[in-house]
Amino acid sequence: MQPNVNPICADVNENPVSIGVYGKIREPFVENDSHDEKYMRQALELAHQAEQLGEVPVGAVIVLDGRVIAAAGNRRETWQDPTAHAELIALREAAKRINSWRLEGATLYVTLEPCVMCMGGIILSRVPRLVFGARDPRVGAVGSVFDLADDDRFNHRVEVCEGVLAEECGEILSNFFRQLREKKKAAKMRRAKDE
Repeated sequence: MQPNVNPICADVNENPVSIGVYGKIREPFVENDSHDEKYMRQALELAHQAEQLGEVPVGAVIVLDGRVIAAAGNRRETWQDPTAHAELIALREAAKRINSWRLEGATLYVTLEPCVMCMGGIILSRVPRLVFGARDPRVGAVGSVFDLADDDRFNHRVEVCEGVLAEECGEILSNFFRQLREKKKAAKMRRAKDE
C-alpha cells in the first residue's frame, strides 16, 4: 500500500512526509503555506478578542472546502462553563452549520495545542486535520503531555501540523499570563499593606 503524502507539511528540505495508513504526521510548519498562515491569523484575531474579555487568549477556526464554517475564542470565564474552550465552541458551531457531527474534510486551526478535552472533541467529530500554533507543555494532548492524535486505541487519527505562527501564538499567551501574575502580585501587596 502506498503511504499517504501530505504536501502541506513537508519537511524543510521539501521532501514529502509519509503519513501512513492512519494519517500520522508530526512535522513542523513550512513557511510557504499561505493558507495555513491566513487561517491561523484569523484564529489569532479571535484569541485577541477573547483576551479583551478576560479570557485565556485562544482562538480556533474551522475550514471546509476553502471556507470558514466556524470560528470562536475561549469563553470559559464569560459563560462560566469549563467546556467553553475555543475548539469545542467552534466544533459545535461547525456541526450546526453543516448539519452533521461528522466534520470529515475539515481543518481545525487553533492558536494553542489542544488539551485532552478538546482533542476528544476533535477525534469524535472526525476532523481529519489539525493545525496549531504554540505547544502547551502543561496540558497539551498532541505531543506535549499526551499524544491523542496518534493513539492507536481510537478509531480515528488526526493529521497534525504544528508551529504555524508559533512565536505569535506563544507570545499572546505569555503576555496574558505575565500580566495576570503581575495583577495578582499587586493585589496581594495591596492586601498586605492594608493589614
